[in-house]
Amino acid sequence: MLWLKVMLLFVPISLVAHFLGAAPAIMFVLSCMAIIPLAGLMGTATEEVAKYRGPAVGGLLNATFGNATEMIIAIILLHDGLVDVVKASLIGSIVGNILLVLGLSVFLGGIKYKVQAFNKDMAGMHASMMAMSVIGLLVPAAFVRNMPGLSESSLNPRVLHLSLAVAGVLFALYFGSLLFSLYTHESLFRVEEEEHEPPEWKQATALWVLLISTIIVAFESELLVKTIEPVVKQWNVSPLFIGIIVLPIVGNAAEHSAAVMMALRNKMDISLNIAVSSSTQIAMFVAPVVIFISFFFGHPITVLFSNLELISVAVAAAIAVLIALDGKSHWLEGAQLLATYIIIAAAFFFVS
Repeated sequence: MLWLKVMLLFVPISLVAHFLGAAPAIMFVLSCMAIIPLAGLMGTATEEVAKYRGPAVGGLLNATFGNATEMIIAIILLHDGLVDVVKASLIGSIVGNILLVLGLSVFLGGIKYKVQAFNKDMAGMHASMMAMSVIGLLVPAAFVRNMPGLSESSLNPRVLHLSLAVAGVLFALYFGSLLFSLYTHESLFRVEEEEHEPPEWKQATALWVLLISTIIVAFESELLVKTIEPVVKQWNVSPLFIGIIVLPIVGNAAEHSAAVMMALRNKMDISLNIAVSSSTQIAMFVAPVVIFISFFFGHPITVLFSNLELISVAVAAAIAVLIALDGKSHWLEGAQLLATYIIIAAAFFFVS
């Protein structure tokens, strides 16, 4: 996409601004603008490598590296001890992909086409996986918060063991879903438009682009994370708002545009897969990995998210399931998803 190529100019601009000692607010904006095209470049490189590996391995590569940018940002946030922002960014990615990405895709696609159809089997699997993600987040919090005298602190060994157990279950189920969709029941989820697409890059080129863009994303993410606290004070916004709204939009912008473009081409199967599978990947792969890694950084993360975060995920999953059940979509459903996202964003902006 041309706009992503143009935005790559922000990479050298942000680096020059950093070495010239630019103000934190300026660095925050420039780093965000630089990460957006780099995330798109990483996604394209991963897809190109996947085309050389065959459908099964290619699907696994896309599934495991599809949210690499969010993973990098979360790890750097974790390294700097910003645990609350890490948790907010994970929730924000889940909610943003379901409500903002899918909502915008359904809304714009529905304006161009009166009714759009998609694969019920694929939508049903995504819906059940999202339900499992919500269970994995809600049940531990409900148990801990209703047990008298049980501390929610990450230093409580019972809470830590519970978090590791839940993360392990979600992690295993995620790979079970990959086995189901890529091997045992692959025919149910095959999208004709995606088959037999030849690679546009040489394999070596794709690997080098993936490696270099990952390194630069890590550096830009470090610049971004270091500006969060000054920006929070200067702009008088909550760090939770930065985590749940701003960072997910930055990390997912390339995916957002791809999902919308597919919807405008009347390929709702692909659009739905991009949006919803990215949410399940965050909840069942990225989040468990971050929980495991957090112990090595000395800032352990638990599965006990705030009530507002849990409500946001539950509401997003519920409305997405209702919309996906009939295998059809129209612009009003997209408007409902977007309205829900705006309500949640307003709650975090004004209340958190």
